[in-house]
Amino acid sequence: MGSTRRTLLAAAGCFAFARLVGAVDSFGAIRERARGQKVYFNHWGGSPQINDYIAWAGSELLRRFGVELVSVKVTDIAETVGRVLAEKTAGRSEGGSVDLVWINGENFAAMKKHGLLFGPITPLLPNFALVDTEGKPTTLVDFTIPTEGYEAPWGMAQFVLIHDTERLREPPRSIAALLGWARGNPSRFTYPAPPDFIGTTFLKHVLYATIDDPRRLARPAEPQTFEASTAGTWSFLEALRPYLWREGRTFPANKEALHQLLDDGEVDLSMAFNPAEASSLVLAGRLPPTVRTYLFETGTIANTHFLAIPFNATAKEGALVAIDFLLSPEAQARKQDERIWGDPTVLDLDRLEPADRARFERLERGPATLPPEALRPVLPEPHPSWTELLEAAWARRFARG
Repeated sequence: MGSTRRTLLAAAGCFAFARLVGAVDSFGAIRERARGQKVYFNHWGGSPQINDYIAWAGSELLRRFGVELVSVKVTDIAETVGRVLAEKTAGRSEGGSVDLVWINGENFAAMKKHGLLFGPITPLLPNFALVDTEGKPTTLVDFTIPTEGYEAPWGMAQFVLIHDTERLREPPRSIAALLGWARGNPSRFTYPAPPDFIGTTFLKHVLYATIDDPRRLARPAEPQTFEASTAGTWSFLEALRPYLWREGRTFPANKEALHQLLDDGEVDLSMAFNPAEASSLVLAGRLPPTVRTYLFETGTIANTHFLAIPFNATAKEGALVAIDFLLSPEAQARKQDERIWGDPTVLDLDRLEPADRARFERLERGPATLPPEALRPVLPEPHPSWTELLEAAWARRFARG
């Protein structure tokens, strides 16, 4: 796509935003225009708990605001990004097939780079004023990329490892210790195959432990030096491979499959990007009550996940109403409830009214959930360019078994 065409399309997106904002003088007016709209929400659909929560949110949006939230479950949000990009390339600047998308990381970077986002949206959202942007700085920065209001933070996340204390009382607490433990316990460890998000995040932790200077990860990866920078990563993974479940000839497709292997007793470790996920799975009967979570001694990666609206969304007002509701104290507290989802809130509890703050104070923390003070140290997400290169390099080396 030529630079002139990109400039024209970006200008069209800005005009659409200005036209919507100029047509309303309050969020109440946006709600009125949203009534009767159908919002196609593209999101990862691999978790029953998350799908149930989204279904609840949809019923509330319809009841309260007359907005119909249509759940579009996808395996990889990159598929959605590709579809929106194809629509833009074809000149479809209105009437797009996606109204709302759950994204972060390389998918946000790609949408921002190609001008696929409507906004900035956060200045339009009344409940964004409740977000803890100071105490949770990743609500404004997504994998080192400033959000500039083009996506609204939805939940907090941090990578944790899960083990069953009945079978593994003292788990390996570093990447190096993991290799030693795997050698002594063959077939008891594996990780999801990238580009699954959890599998890729495991690769990033190996990269953190093996690169000569981790500070380089905050900068864009350079293709010409990538192989040299990641040589230690591939040496580690090759050394680990013979001791993996099924000797690394195959990998679980996602974290749900990995959780099932842990529950079935086939492996001794699983992983999640939600500190409360293990407790939530115990409550759902999908993991035994003896599971616990922990971090590597050097810390684990933490980030924020977001909601965004494509530039050519058909139901922009409906999507804005949906996002604002999902940022409400009621919806955020329900989302943090480990019986429902267990996803940590992005809100600053000190900014809430007493009744809303009480919603969070009533929530119980399960025995498998680490307290906030134990979720240290925190590693920042690498620049999103590392993700694409890591996934491609892993596929060349490991995807064929």
